[in-house]
Amino acid sequence: MMVILDTCAIIFMALAPERLGKNAEKIIHESILANGINCSDISLWEIAMLIEKKRLDPGSDYMSFINNFILATDMTIMPITPEIASFAASAAVFEHGDPADRIIASTAICHNMPLITCDEKLMRTEMLHTIW
Repeated sequence: MMVILDTCAIIFMALAPERLGKNAEKIIHESILANGINCSDISLWEIAMLIEKKRLDPGSDYMSFINNFILATDMTIMPITPEIASFAASAAVFEHGDPADRIIASTAICHNMPLITCDEKLMRTEMLHTIW
C-alpha cells in the first residue's frame, strides 16, 4: 500500500517511534518494503521551520536530518500541483484552517492514498482515508 506521511508521522518515525500508533507503524514498515512512502513537499518546510524555531531538535542540522531520513526510508517527495492547490482551497472539504495540513490532506486525496496522521481534525475529513 502506498501512503503519505503527515509531518507528525515523519517526526515521530525519525525521532520518537514509540509515539507512532501501532497500526501506523505497521503500515509504514509494510509500505517501505513494498511500494515506498511519500510526503507532501510542504512537510519539508514545516520540519525546517520547527528546527529553525528550536521547537524540534533532531540532533543535527535540518539538511543532514532530512536528507538522511529520505535516504534511509527511500521517501518520495510529492509536489504541490494545481489540482492539489485548488482542492486545498476548498472550504467545503476542510474544517482544518492550517494551510499546510490542507495541502498535505489534499495531496493524499488527489493521489488516492491514505494519510498517516495523528491530527484529529484531519481524521474527521470525510473524503480522507487516515491511518493511525
